[in-house]
Amino acid sequence: MTANFSFEINLFFSTFALIFFAELPDKTAIASLILSTRNNPWAVFIGSASAFLIQSLVAVFIGSLFGLLPAHIIHIASGLLFLGFAVVMWVKREKEETLETVKERLTFAQSVWVSFVVIFIAEWGDLTQLASATLVAKTHHAFTIFLAATLALWTATALVIQIGHHAKKIISSRLLQNIASAVFAVVGILLLAGTWG
Repeated sequence: MTANFSFEINLFFSTFALIFFAELPDKTAIASLILSTRNNPWAVFIGSASAFLIQSLVAVFIGSLFGLLPAHIIHIASGLLFLGFAVVMWVKREKEETLETVKERLTFAQSVWVSFVVIFIAEWGDLTQLASATLVAKTHHAFTIFLAATLALWTATALVIQIGHHAKKIISSRLLQNIASAVFAVVGILLLAGTWG
């Protein structure tokens, strides 16, 4: 079975929620947060959003390739991967000083470029990228997963940028990690039970 480019509304919302909550405590969100406290927030968003767009395309492409495997292998592998994501999300500790080296304010164009490069590199092999690829392989709905994942990443980034340097006072990073871990665990169990996608 090849990738399906139709739109599935329920899959869209469930994927959006999964990626959104997984992204909030992630290193890329922390990087955007730090960049936005020192640079133009629009520049940070444009650079970050562009990087996420490309990384989502990569995830969909990889997921479509894995989707060519036999269904029962994808079914079991997807469930185990999401349970693994849950464990990793639960135990990981992000370095809050990710971009402390960015000391001075950059121009708008420099801020766009720096944001793009930082997020593009940080997102390679990230849990949200792997989750998107896994969902494409499992559901064969490449367009829906791409759209949901990209919009979720953009929304989370916009929220983090908007909150800026006040984020640590308002939202507990550890609480968001625990929520994302629980969501990954539920999705993993549903995939193993055959009730997801």
